[in-house]
Amino acid sequence: MQLQSNLSSFSWFARKRLAQERWSGLGPLLARAGRREDYRNRDEWGYPTAPNASWQDRIGALMPVSYSGIILLICILVFLLSLVARGFVYDYLALIPHFVVERPWTILTHMFVHFSFDHLFFNMLFLFFFGMELERRVGGRKFLQIYILSGIVAALAQTAVTSGSMVGMVGASGALFGALGCLAIIAPEIRVLLFFVIPMSIRWAVVVFALIDFLFMGSADNIAHMAHIAGLFVGLAFGQMMKNQPQFYYR
Repeated sequence: MQLQSNLSSFSWFARKRLAQERWSGLGPLLARAGRREDYRNRDEWGYPTAPNASWQDRIGALMPVSYSGIILLICILVFLLSLVARGFVYDYLALIPHFVVERPWTILTHMFVHFSFDHLFFNMLFLFFFGMELERRVGGRKFLQIYILSGIVAALAQTAVTSGSMVGMVGASGALFGALGCLAIIAPEIRVLLFFVIPMSIRWAVVVFALIDFLFMGSADNIAHMAHIAGLFVGLAFGQMMKNQPQFYYR
């Protein structure tokens, strides 16, 4: 009699377990029953879209957008424009210290103008390796902040030492030195090939670049050495401020 009672209990639990397994697959379907779906906020694949999505989020995953990539594209387009409208680009987009008060926008636009293909190529190569790496570590908005502020401070510093000059200043070097300086602080483990030949840590590369700019300050080599140094110091300052922030933010 006791054995029969145990068998009956076992049979009851087995039937209950079988019923649970049979109807468990209908759980999600039953949960959606009677619920109205708003298909107005769905993408082309039927997935819900974020209510506060930015314009970058609306671009497909096959077309990744980064601020460094946008800057690179703008520089290329401006260079192509300079081939057909040289006067406009170098008169109204390049930074000419003598006209900086009349054309204040050139403090920003000069960063996207380049004098020759070689000038463009090496700056964009620098941007591709160091700018994109910095953006990957600190995020797009912080990268853009570092890049633009470094370029503006570099322009103002160069203008201060060449006040009244009619020689235009173009190029992204000041902003790029800012990116390099920030990386040297937050990512000292990075190793670079100085002049594409000599391997060394990024911090020693910064020291070498700064020393070269100091030594050639005031020379007639048509290179804005003061802009390089000023942009570098801005990047170093940003890196120092970010150094004590959580590692996940920039590692």
